[in-house]
Amino acid sequence: MTNYSRQRAEILDLLKTNYNHPTAEEIYLILKTNGSTSSRSTVYRNLGLLSQQDQIRKITVTDAPDRYDFIRYEHGHIVCSGCKKVFDFNYDFNHEEIKKSIQEQTKADISNNMTILCLCNSCQKASL
Repeated sequence: MTNYSRQRAEILDLLKTNYNHPTAEEIYLILKTNGSTSSRSTVYRNLGLLSQQDQIRKITVTDAPDRYDFIRYEHGHIVCSGCKKVFDFNYDFNHEEIKKSIQEQTKADISNNMTILCLCNSCQKASL
């Protein structure tokens, strides 16, 4: 971190112990419940700063709020297109090779985040 910030430290501590990929609003509400005096705008601003500094990962979810994850190790995310829940997945392939191949084929700028859309088991069962 560039400068120490109690609010930033609170957010990092929360994300280090939370594996549910919370939204900014959920992070704000959890912090409030725990007695934090951080404002909503402070939480949003610090989430942006922490993600820019690659201390946390912002997970973009289509038609739903972004979610956040503390970067414990390199992994990908699966986002359910039904309930918008985010799941972690591990991989043993070379992420850089796949990224390079996609960039060569599409000329697109690929982020380092790997997110795959799916329909989770619960949503599959609900649609039957």
